[in-house]
Amino acid sequence: MDKYIDKLYDYLPNILFALITFAAGYLIIKVVIRLLREMFARSKLDETGWKFILSAIKVGLYVMLFVMILAELKVPMASIITALGTAGVAIVVGLKDSLTNVAGGFIVLFGSPFKSGDFVEIAGQQGYVDRVSMLYTRLLTMDNKAVMIPNSTVATTTVINYTQEDMRRLELWFNISYSTDIGTAKQVLLDTVSSNPLSLDKPDEPYIRVSEQSDSSIVLLLRVWVKTSDYWELRYGLLSEVKEAFDREGVSIPFPQLDVHLDKH
Repeated sequence: MDKYIDKLYDYLPNILFALITFAAGYLIIKVVIRLLREMFARSKLDETGWKFILSAIKVGLYVMLFVMILAELKVPMASIITALGTAGVAIVVGLKDSLTNVAGGFIVLFGSPFKSGDFVEIAGQQGYVDRVSMLYTRLLTMDNKAVMIPNSTVATTTVINYTQEDMRRLELWFNISYSTDIGTAKQVLLDTVSSNPLSLDKPDEPYIRVSEQSDSSIVLLLRVWVKTSDYWELRYGLLSEVKEAFDREGVSIPFPQLDVHLDKH
C-alpha cells in the first residue's frame, strides 16, 4: 500500500494540472464560442451556415482539449496517436451514416440551396428552415412541428425552395357550368384579380384561359404574378373574392351530378 500511495503522491501533480487544464480549457472554449457567435451574428453570413461552422469548431476545440488533458496525465503521445487512430477507424466504420450526414452538411452549407427562414420542401416534408446542425437539417412546419432530416438526404434529394425568389406565379382553377358564357366568366375573373392590390401585372399580365372541358364543368385557369411574401394572402383572398363575384354576376359554379334512368320491363 505504501508503494502505491507513494506513486499516487508522485502522480498527484499531474492529476492536478489535468484538472486545471480541463477547467481552464472549458472556460476558454465557452468564451471563444460566445465571441465567435457574436462575430458571426454581426457578419453577412447566413445564420444556417455560421451555426454549422460554429458547431464544427466547437467539436474540434473539445478534441484538442481532450488531447491536452491526456498529455498532462503523461500518457505517451505515441499511445495517444495510436489510440486516436484506432478510435478513428472504429468511428469511421461504426458511424458511417453519421459521417455521411456530416459530409452532407458541408455540401448543404456551401451549395446554399436555402438559408435560415426559407420555406422549403425536402423529401416530402415542408417547413421553414430553422438550422443545419452537424447531422441534421431542422425544419419547422406550418403548425410548428420540428422535422429533423439527415443532411445526407438533404444533399442527395430534390430541394424545392418556395421563398428564394422575390416573386412567384399563382395558379388557380375555377369550374363554371356549360350553360355559363365563357367570356363573361373570364371577364369577371380578370376584373376580380385586377382589383386586388396584391396582384402584379409584371413581368406578365394575369393569364386566363380554358384549361379543360370536364364531365360536368368548364375549367378556367388563372395565372397571376405576386410577391412571394404575399402569395398565400392573395391565394386565399382570390378564392373568396371570385366566389362572391361569380354569385354577384350570375356565373354558375357546378357540382357533380348523376342522372339515373329507370327502365320499366
